[in-house]
Amino acid sequence: MNFLESMKKRYTTKKYDANVKINAEKMREIEEILHLSPSSLNSQPWKFTIISDQKIKEALAPFSFHNKEKVEDCSHLIVFSVIDNIELFEKQIAENLPEYAVTYYNTRIKPLGATYTKNWMSQQVHIALGVLLSACATMDIDATAMGGIEPEKYDEILETSNDYKTLFAVALGTRSSEDKNQPSITPKRRLPIEKVISKK
Repeated sequence: MNFLESMKKRYTTKKYDANVKINAEKMREIEEILHLSPSSLNSQPWKFTIISDQKIKEALAPFSFHNKEKVEDCSHLIVFSVIDNIELFEKQIAENLPEYAVTYYNTRIKPLGATYTKNWMSQQVHIALGVLLSACATMDIDATAMGGIEPEKYDEILETSNDYKTLFAVALGTRSSEDKNQPSITPKRRLPIEKVISKK
């Protein structure tokens, strides 16, 4: 199946089959895919926490609003975090990036202030989200991106380092046959293509 066909079939899963787990080989692929995600300057201001432990999922579920059942029933939950300590981030890029990239950061991003810099770092994490969702579409893994969580509670339960903070989570697994959001039951809806694609 080509990528376009995979994207036509993917959708935001609303209900998971709790009895079906993603095999270890596929999860190792997911780890590698996340590791290879692109970011501006190759800055990689992120951390991905992959959770399969049912007790931890159940602890996080009450702090996931309308996503509670998805967190409980999914095979794996991936929590996306961003570096929240600018000094740590600057140390990381100084140790790992070429001089031109560090110079670009110091002259083009840092002078715009801490709020801008942290927003810029968060944008990089969202790139990794897009990579993951696209990869899942080609791997026959159902997925749900979830901004509807309480990040501070996630950080507390996961004992996240103070240098990082949770942004969002993604549930992975296999759809339940009862999921009415799957395209065979509820067709995908998008704005007309001419409304979102322009050609010059």
